[in-house]
Amino acid sequence: MLSWLARVKLELSSGKDKIEITGDQPEMIYVAVKPYAPAAEASGYVGGNTGRNNGLYAVGAAVAPVRIGLSTQRPDDFDAFWDGKLAAQAKVPINPVLEQVETDVPGVELNMFVLDALGSQAHGYIAKPAKEGKFPALIQLQYAGVYALNARGAAQRAAEGWLFINVDSHDKLPLDAAGNVPRNYQSIGNSDREKSYFLSMYLRDSRALDYLLTRPDWDGKTIVLTGGSMGGQQSLVLAGLRPEKITGVLVCVPAGADANGDLHGRKAGYPNWPSDNPDVMKTALYFDTVNFASRIKAPVLAGMGFIDTISPPAGVWTALNQIPGPKEPLPMIESEHDNLTPQKGRACPARTREILDLLVKGGEFNPNGPKQ
Repeated sequence: MLSWLARVKLELSSGKDKIEITGDQPEMIYVAVKPYAPAAEASGYVGGNTGRNNGLYAVGAAVAPVRIGLSTQRPDDFDAFWDGKLAAQAKVPINPVLEQVETDVPGVELNMFVLDALGSQAHGYIAKPAKEGKFPALIQLQYAGVYALNARGAAQRAAEGWLFINVDSHDKLPLDAAGNVPRNYQSIGNSDREKSYFLSMYLRDSRALDYLLTRPDWDGKTIVLTGGSMGGQQSLVLAGLRPEKITGVLVCVPAGADANGDLHGRKAGYPNWPSDNPDVMKTALYFDTVNFASRIKAPVLAGMGFIDTISPPAGVWTALNQIPGPKEPLPMIESEHDNLTPQKGRACPARTREILDLLVKGGEFNPNGPKQ
């Protein structure tokens, strides 16, 4: 369960009060300031800084975050499990099917794709400049939910000079807003690593990479992964699954980290697997970004909101701290999750754009490493 450092009632009749906390270990501290009143007055709170307009204010602080370690032992057979799945998928022909999509973005070729993967199919959009040549590749992974992908956004990336692949998280056409995907997909198979919904999702991501590697218009050098929330989760996972191929990872508020955190005094976030089920907690370790992170070789940018309750920052720091290579943490001290306080989280997409502008022109991403 989570560790309560203190629980106090603030007295603000004088206009101010204070909370004093001592951080005595590497950790993230979250302070929630909730309104209270007699029952007759306790409804209808508004305001706050967490994007909920319910009167809740929150602040966050870091104590030696670069020393936050794993809360739970990595499974001994983690690498064998995933190497076995990749080997099994490698025996499945990709069988790419492309369908041209009209776009009003000039100078671009845009297609939908369908690829055969292990037990499912991968779908998405692929876009490229409409000219001869070889181009750096950018793979976009998607945030949580079931929705149609942005075809025009894919074309715009190609107009910037990328060979761009936008991968749907689900086995459905990218123009389909729903498909046959259950809304509770994140809980499907969560007590069995062979049945977890995320098993097929991660393998579809890897299959999209397989297809990219076959294309003669890829420059043979640059492959960047990017995404936010569950898209950041998938980006870190794919970078760990296929470390020899990925050259950069740019993620904002990545989800899926430290899934067993609730058992060790931390806050686990999305996919919000129940911590009171031992089988679920055991299974979660095979899909947790922190256990892929030690395999990552590419430089990584990761933004985290200090008051984020969907992708809690302790988990993001934990994943970053397992990456042996260069990385750039981007703390956003006043930010909840990006869908709740987008104005507070602008630094991460801005930094991502800056790095992508550099990379598409042949530059190199040299992360601003964490302060020790």
